[in-house]
Amino acid sequence: MKNSIIALALLFIVSACKEKTETVKTEDYKTKTLDVTTSIYPENVTKVFNAHGSIEQWNEFKNLEFTIAKETGDEKTITDLKTRRSFIETNTFALGFDGENVWLDKKGENEYNGNPNFYYNLMFYFYAMPFVLGDDGITYANTNALTLEGIEYPGIKISYGAEIGSSPEDEYILYYNPETFKMEWLAYTVTYFSKEKSKKWSFIKYSNWQTVSGIQLPETLTWYNTEDSLPTEPRNNVQFKAVMLSKNMAADSVFAKPETGEIVE
Repeated sequence: MKNSIIALALLFIVSACKEKTETVKTEDYKTKTLDVTTSIYPENVTKVFNAHGSIEQWNEFKNLEFTIAKETGDEKTITDLKTRRSFIETNTFALGFDGENVWLDKKGENEYNGNPNFYYNLMFYFYAMPFVLGDDGITYANTNALTLEGIEYPGIKISYGAEIGSSPEDEYILYYNPETFKMEWLAYTVTYFSKEKSKKWSFIKYSNWQTVSGIQLPETLTWYNTEDSLPTEPRNNVQFKAVMLSKNMAADSVFAKPETGEIVE
């Protein structure tokens, strides 16, 4: 009798569960706009990239060429954007980085008084801002704004991991326009020679931009004198022309050391 009662109770429970079937509502995502953020960069960094064309569009290119107009003659630079191999040519010298070694080729009796290891990618790095700040191994942090002529430019401080490049102690601060998010100023330190953190900040003004294949790149960079780690007055301008971005990689021979060149130690 007891077993019969238990069996009837179980049958009643199962029947009740069958009658109490829930209806699950499903969403048709084909008709909805999803807010999905996939950027690996902080929001303000992404907005700066987007103000100049987007990091995704920049990453489609494999080669960058530009020419700097100088009193002593034009200086042409070609850079492989994926490997950072480089080639620089003037009327007195050529130098490059073939992916392993920096080389120098002096023309005629001309002397080269610079440091090829320091210079081979220097102007490329300044020119390709802000996109080079999307490289691996970078740490981003918000920092104090730069206030000039009544405008506050928010700052993003850039630092590097110990294994990144030949000067991981270098620091950069990108200052951007608070309304357009375009880059306006770059503050930077140089530690290549001392290999130690520096408190001396240099400033470059980014004001004239040109559109190259949908990317905003500088037409003029203006270095400023500084006082108390702040820019005061313009010191010199560097003009860029014949700028080209290409989705085709330059030939290996472009970056290779010529027979007359020498490896720089």
